[in-house]
Amino acid sequence: MADSAFYCPLSHEGVLAVRGSDARKFLQGQLTCNLNYLDDTHASLGARCTPKGRMQSSFGIVLHADGCLLAMASELLQPQLADLKKYAVFSKATLSDDSAQWQRFGLHGGDAALAALGLALPAEAHAVARAGDCLAIRVSPGRAELWVPAAAAAATEQVLGQHLEAAALGAWLLGQIRAGVGQVFEQTRELFIPQMINLQAVGGVSFKKGCYTGQEIVARMQYLGKLKRRQYRLRLPGSQVPAPGTPLFSPVHSSAVGEVVLAARAGDGVELLGVLQADAAVDGNIHLGEAGETALEVLDLPYELDRDREIQR
Repeated sequence: MADSAFYCPLSHEGVLAVRGSDARKFLQGQLTCNLNYLDDTHASLGARCTPKGRMQSSFGIVLHADGCLLAMASELLQPQLADLKKYAVFSKATLSDDSAQWQRFGLHGGDAALAALGLALPAEAHAVARAGDCLAIRVSPGRAELWVPAAAAAATEQVLGQHLEAAALGAWLLGQIRAGVGQVFEQTRELFIPQMINLQAVGGVSFKKGCYTGQEIVARMQYLGKLKRRQYRLRLPGSQVPAPGTPLFSPVHSSAVGEVVLAARAGDGVELLGVLQADAAVDGNIHLGEAGETALEVLDLPYELDRDREIQR
């Protein structure tokens, strides 16, 4: 299904809204992405870190009305909302859970369906198209998110059904894995710094924006550090889909060498993104459980890690 045109509701994520005259200024000091790069035709990925540079959440962010909307794993929304409110008390910014206000769909090969809804979405990653209260975001080649007000969800799904097959969420997550876009879930909250899930390679970290929470650690790793753990794409035989945070092992190490970031069924097997120690990935003898289980195959990612290019953002 991941290779066919389809749509599915993005039921695993919620929407956090930040509005007001200080919304962008407030978020600029909280997030890894540069909000100065956002406009009506460009969205971004991003993360919010602890002072030690560990990601509390990751998200897609887009401008809307007098503020921003952040789509993140549903279980992270309330903790992030509560924590951000503590820092927003001196800003002209209001924060709310707007999940119920929106219906979001993932579209694979869905440009004709978007056109039927009046949305001409460019192929450029993170491009945004708008039509009335609806918007579409290009998340990777051939893949787009469609955001519609909840009241229009049923009518919109009828249009989508005329152009696309309905699919389960797993098909969308498989496309995300193949695009190499990692994500933070409850099980991996505060486990990774942004470079561990290659967030800087997909436009989610700016090294020119100035200070934000955790910025010193993230920048030091980019300019001075040697990253010992980063995200790889892997294939696992069988039908067991491991949860985020599941440990990964190597027989030549005495402890876990990494964790699962995201996994989904792929034909007769499973594909996943996992953060691994570099030496273990080179050795290639990676297992989901203790040594003796079938080894995972390391697959290619659709991008190269390029420090010089990444620090230009």
